[in-house]
Amino acid sequence: MKPLGAVTRGTTNPNRLRRVDNFIAYRCGELLAAAAAPLVVDLGYGATPITAVELRRRLAASVRPDVAVVGLEIDPVRVSDAQPYADPPLLEFRRGGFELAGLSPVVVRAFNVLRQYPEDEVASAWATMTGTGALLVEGTCDELGRIATWAVADAAGPRTLTLSARLSDLDHPATFAERLPKALIHHNVPGSGVHDLLATLGAAWDASATPFGARQRWLGTVARFREGRPVLDGPARWRRGELTVPWPG
Repeated sequence: MKPLGAVTRGTTNPNRLRRVDNFIAYRCGELLAAAAAPLVVDLGYGATPITAVELRRRLAASVRPDVAVVGLEIDPVRVSDAQPYADPPLLEFRRGGFELAGLSPVVVRAFNVLRQYPEDEVASAWATMTGTGALLVEGTCDELGRIATWAVADAAGPRTLTLSARLSDLDHPATFAERLPKALIHHNVPGSGVHDLLATLGAAWDASATPFGARQRWLGTVARFREGRPVLDGPARWRRGELTVPWPG
C-alpha cells in the first residue's frame, strides 16, 4: 500500500505532546478500554520517535496496559532510525501516511502534520484517516508544547475544538490564533465562527484580571465565556488550562 502524504519537517521534542496525550487518555479512554484491540496510530511522529514512546507510556499507565501504539512515517529513514525504540507488539514503527498503512486503529493522533499541507487537502486527509471508524485527534502546537489546539473528528467531520495552554506562559488568548488547526487558521477573519470565538474569549480574559495568578484568571475567563457560549467538559479540564467547545465551523 503506497503511503499517502508528504514528508514533513519532523520537528519534535520530549514532552511536546504531553497536553494532547493527557486529553486522549481522558477523551478516548473509554473507547480504548472497551476495544477488543486497543490500537492507537501516531501519524507523522517526526525525526525522532520520542512522542510516540511517550504516548504509549502514558496510555498504558492511565487507560490499560495493553494499549498498542504504531508510529507511522513516510520517510523510510525515520522509520529505520526508530526501530531501536520499538517494543512489539505494544510499540511499533512502520512506513505509512494518511492511509494508516492498512491498520484499523481506535484512535489516530496527527499532530503538527497537516499544518504543513495546503488547506484544500485537509478534508480528504481527515476522511481517509477516519474512514475505518477511527476517532481523529488532529492539531498543532508550539515547539515546546506550551500552546496547542486540536480538533476531534470522526467520519462525519469535526466535532470539537480544544484550546490548551501552560497558563504561566499564556499572555492572551489571541495567542491561540497562531496555532489553530489547518482547517481553521486561514478562516480567523471577522465574521467567521473561530474569529468570534477567539474575540469572545479574549474579551473574557481582559475582564478577568486578578492578583491571584494565571490559573484563577483563566478560570474567571472560562466562567465569563460560558455566560454566552457552550463549553464542554468541566472544571478539572479547565484547571489544566484547557477549553473544549463545539467545532466553530
